[in-house]
Amino acid sequence: MTTEQTPIHSGFGATTTAAEVLEGRDLSRLTALVTGGHSGLGLETTRALAGAGAHVIVAARNVEMARAKVGGMVHVVVEQLDLADLASVRDFAERILAIGRHIDILIGSAGIMACPETRVGPDWEAQFATNHLGHHALVNLLWPVLRGGARVVAVSSAGHHASGMRWDDVQCTQGYDKWLAYGQSKTANALFAVHLDRLGRHAGVRAFSLHPGKIFTPLQRHLAQDEMVAAGWLDDDGNPVDPTFKTPQQGAATQVWAATSMQLEGLGGVYCEDCDIASLDASEPPSLVGVRLHAVDAAQAERLWALSAELTGIDAFTAR
Repeated sequence: MTTEQTPIHSGFGATTTAAEVLEGRDLSRLTALVTGGHSGLGLETTRALAGAGAHVIVAARNVEMARAKVGGMVHVVVEQLDLADLASVRDFAERILAIGRHIDILIGSAGIMACPETRVGPDWEAQFATNHLGHHALVNLLWPVLRGGARVVAVSSAGHHASGMRWDDVQCTQGYDKWLAYGQSKTANALFAVHLDRLGRHAGVRAFSLHPGKIFTPLQRHLAQDEMVAAGWLDDDGNPVDPTFKTPQQGAATQVWAATSMQLEGLGGVYCEDCDIASLDASEPPSLVGVRLHAVDAAQAERLWALSAELTGIDAFTAR
């Protein structure tokens, strides 16, 4: 049964922190994999999960940097993964499968935003490739250690309001706009969760996507200061001035909630924000609050899955 895109009034909110979501929880029997788990929201997610006792695998492109960031955290290990490189994704998956340990939680927190036009792999647009295709390949390759009971959390964004899937030019070969490309990649994250939940629920795997909120993290590394000043995020001296921005600890809360909350038992395939299931947004222009229909549409989710399987050559569900 499809879960309705309707808030459940979780009791948490925009200012809730990841640690507060897990207060009193014992996750010592669980194994979590967090892509980008050494930086920004991923680091706060790793810290919260490990603090509750979970064994956490941090997947990072720069292993030395990641180990320096998570050093001292108990039950946290770092493995090399470059989501923009399918060979790296395959190598990573092989190492994880060889361990033979079931993964209870997989959080796709790694990503890039508004970067200059970049091509990776077989001429793929970098944001679509890194944010979506790499995670599609990863989850499918790790299916043997996910099935039987797991939650997969795709970190999307309110950026999905900027663009649905650009089906006539997914790889942005007819012109590149960094924000439209980012918006498409975040729509893809949400659609991925919709279809994975449909395919995986009978094997005990449920999937969610989410908007973490606006947070200052290394995700803004491709943005010039004057661009953030013009957006109203910073003042002319580079100081934060937008009161709607969250702390990293608050920003990590929704993905931790989606990955662990008992309130979501039996549910899946929905887009969340502020530690709750988000409402649909049909306003014009888009409000940037809630989820647009194009990001939770089952037909588009199925179409994206087929395209992703074709592009990567990886689909755990046709190989059965």
